[in-house]
Amino acid sequence: MIPTREQAHSILENWVENINLRKHMYCVEAAMRAYAEKYGEDADKWGIAGLLHDADWEKYPDEHPAQIVAKLSAEGVDEELVHAIASHGNNSEQYGERFAERSTLIDRALFACDELCGFIVACSLVRPSGIDDLAPKSAKKKLKDKAFAAQVSRDDIYQGAEELGVDLTEHIQFVIDAIRGVKDRVFA
Repeated sequence: MIPTREQAHSILENWVENINLRKHMYCVEAAMRAYAEKYGEDADKWGIAGLLHDADWEKYPDEHPAQIVAKLSAEGVDEELVHAIASHGNNSEQYGERFAERSTLIDRALFACDELCGFIVACSLVRPSGIDDLAPKSAKKKLKDKAFAAQVSRDDIYQGAEELGVDLTEHIQFVIDAIRGVKDRVFA
């Protein structure tokens, strides 16, 4: 079963109070829908994976993504969608062994979009014209500045593009274009 957007949004509203986290999830949803369309995949399934990927981050940061994965699995949500959420991060000393191995296109797309969406929003927020004229060249320049949006993993951004098999510049432009489609919700 794939939840409707309304059902998924209800989960988001019940689990996530932080408006900036919600906006991040809207960005990832938009990027995932765009990639699903590009690859001829189910845009609803991919979008829901993007919308719910961080649903438990605020309430259960030390268990993320286990809580949302358990909830969705118990509700009979599509296994591929749930696995994408379970695999959207890298295991590390900071996070332990929380994330499943990425094995499908949806897994790789979600990982590739997650950190990049946050970074693109950060880039947009420091520009007078916001995301309207943000170009990959500007974003790539900011990637080199380790002090800018320091919490965003550059390694994950580079690795995500590589795993997805896309050129980094094209990937950045693609995600910028997707976020522009939801800019009224994200930058309001």
